[in-house]
Amino acid sequence: MRKYGDGQDRKLIQVVCNKCGRALKVENGYLREYCFTADTVFGYFSRRDGMKHHFDLCEDCYDSLTEQFNVPVEETEALELL
Repeated sequence: MRKYGDGQDRKLIQVVCNKCGRALKVENGYLREYCFTADTVFGYFSRRDGMKHHFDLCEDCYDSLTEQFNVPVEETEALELL
């Protein structure tokens, strides 16, 4: 979950992990630790047609979630970090 400031700049104020509720470190409008962000729009043939979902997970909760997968996450090395 993300909170932004009011006004023209809409600076990032807070990011909270949707699973554990921990506030992630934000300084001067920038997130200062890893956060997995998911955005999806459910389409036809879904129980949620037309709904948008957004959530954020801290790295520990991301690890906890992906460890439960029957098919492991595919890992490759990134050549550049943005």
